[in-house]
Amino acid sequence: MENLKYCPKCGQESLQWNNITKFSCSNCDFVLYHNTAAAVAVIIKHQDELFFTVRNQEPGKGKWDLSGGFTDPKETSEETCSRELNEELGLKINPKEFKYLGSQPNIYPYKNIDYNTLDLFYLYEVEEKFEIQLEESEISETIWIKASELDLDKIAFESQKRFLKNYITKKISCHLTVFFD
Repeated sequence: MENLKYCPKCGQESLQWNNITKFSCSNCDFVLYHNTAAAVAVIIKHQDELFFTVRNQEPGKGKWDLSGGFTDPKETSEETCSRELNEELGLKINPKEFKYLGSQPNIYPYKNIDYNTLDLFYLYEVEEKFEIQLEESEISETIWIKASELDLDKIAFESQKRFLKNYITKKISCHLTVFFD
């Protein structure tokens, strides 16, 4: 953020960053808020396995990722889930089929700018595993992994690591409670 120095309104080298959310110009009245962006991540589940893509671009190239992306203006998060799964995987899914699970804050570094995001996590359960045509500019491969064998260190984003750790722990404890009651 420190690289942005010139005010887009007056052109002076007077743009200041408050290290949280706001750019302001000390020469004129320009203010720009760099607020949190909404993004979705879809946990696609088949029985005890979770579906991941392998990122083919930075940030996190070569690491595992849940399908998803940034929410467009005038789009619900469920519509984002549908659009992203269609764009990335060629899947056509009704937005009503996604189940909201929770959220986590994240930082998405892109071209020397850190974007604060709020990642909204959704569940989509499938009865059968599927094959897809890869969108190779974004994804190098896809994998199904048993939840019990998930290696959080291979996941690209901290928000997904935190959420999946909590999600899997909850699921296991729920199953144990049902099993032992």
